[in-house]
Formats: sequence, structure tokens, C-alpha cells
Amino acid sequence: MKDQLIAEVQQQMLPYLNNEQLRKLRAAMEFCLHGLEVTQTDQQQEQEQPDATMAFIAAKRIEGCSEKTLTYYRKTIEAMTTAVGKPVQRITTDDIRQYLTTYQMQRKSSKVTIDNIRRILATFYSWLEDEDYIVKSPVRRIHKVKTAKVIKETYTDEALEQMRDNCDSLRDLAIIDLLASSGMRVGELVALNRDDINFNERECVVFGKGNKERLVYFDSRTKIHLQNYLDNRTDGNPALFVTLRAPYN
Repeated sequence: MKDQLIAEVQQQMLPYLNNEQLRKLRAAMEFCLHGLEVTQTDQQQEQEQPDATMAFIAAKRIEGCSEKTLTYYRKTIEAMTTAVGKPVQRITTDDIRQYLTTYQMQRKSSKVTIDNIRRILATFYSWLEDEDYIVKSPVRRIHKVKTAKVIKETYTDEALEQMRDNCDSLRDLAIIDLLASSGMRVGELVALNRDDINFNERECVVFGKGNKERLVYFDSRTKIHLQNYLDNRTDGNPALFVTLRAPYN
């Protein structure tokens, strides 16, 4: 605990002292605290962590982040603070480096996963710095993890035709064509309603990440297959694509 206190004081004084002055400050504190035992009560730890974390989550919710993203943020931060065993304001750069290294070794995680965690922690601590919870973010000196750039392969025309040939319902055929021609995400597709489709302009409105609205367009073949699918629907469900017990012919 004594070393944690000294490290925290050094971190708080980073904007005002150079490296030589920080070394002298550490030496002076070690001399003054020699023979003393420094402790922190569990009540202090419990009071310090949730306030900062939940304040950050609340701020991101106001900014429009989805609940799924907020949950991911919260779990990532809580996992780190639990593993390190300190309140968020007392965590140092070395603590985070050690956490990321241990996390990768124990879980055999990819560099992409580790950099995602680093990015979330950087966002969190930058916010804490801006809101004066801390003086300087401990993640500043942890650089982006270099990852290999992988070019994703696209479906060939032959592969798309094979998928179309193997569709056993008008619904599946319409789904394949709409995804292929518009480039929309699967999550955007399943959220579509009938009213979102403009057949005259061959376009539809989708809501992507962060509830961002955008227009996507589809080709004439998709239009025909969508109309055939909807013409064979007998239910009143407003959703564009539904799952029924009996597939449409």
C-alpha cells in the first residue's frame, strides 16, 4: 500500500515536476514513510470505484451509446479493476500493462482483443482526466497494439448463385439478395420493417451502430424477390422478415 501511495503522488505531480524532481520526491517520501504502515479501508475502496465507473457509463449513455456497448464498457473496466485490486483512480500505467500481459497469456487472446481492451480503458481514463477525477491518464503511455491487417474475402458470383440455388423459400432468397446487393449488416436487416422499404426508389432506411440512420440501396432482382416474398405473406406482422413454422413457397 505504501508503494501505491508513493506512485499515486508521483502520478499526481507529473504535470508539475520533471523526471529528476520526481525521483527526489519519491526518495523523500520513502524516507519519511520508512517504518510506517499505510492502509486503506474497504469502505474507501468501495466508495471510490463505482462513482467514477458509473459516472462514465452515464456520460456515454447521454452521448447515445447503445446499452450493448455500455455493458461491454462496464464489464471491461470492472474486470480490470477487480484483477488489479485497486480503485480506478489509483491504478498506474504499470498496473494496466501487467493486466493486459496477464490477460493475453492466460486467455491466449489475440492482439485485436487486447487492443480493444486497451482502447476502452484509454477512452475511460481520458474521460476521467477531462472530468478531473485524475490528473493524467495512465493509459497515455500504452500505445496501440500492432495487429496484422487481414483482407476479408468476399463472396464470388459463383458462391452467391450457389446460395440462391439452395434457398428453399422466398424469404431466404430475399434475405440473400438484400444482404448481397445493399451491403447492410445482419443486425440492421433483422430490425427492418415493411414500411422501411421504398420499392420505387429501391432503397431502405437502416439503423446502424449507435442508432445512426442511413440509406442503403438494392438492385432490381432484390426488388422482385422482396415483392414476391411479401405478396405471399398472409400475416399482419410489420417486420420485414419473420420466421413461421411453414416456409413460404
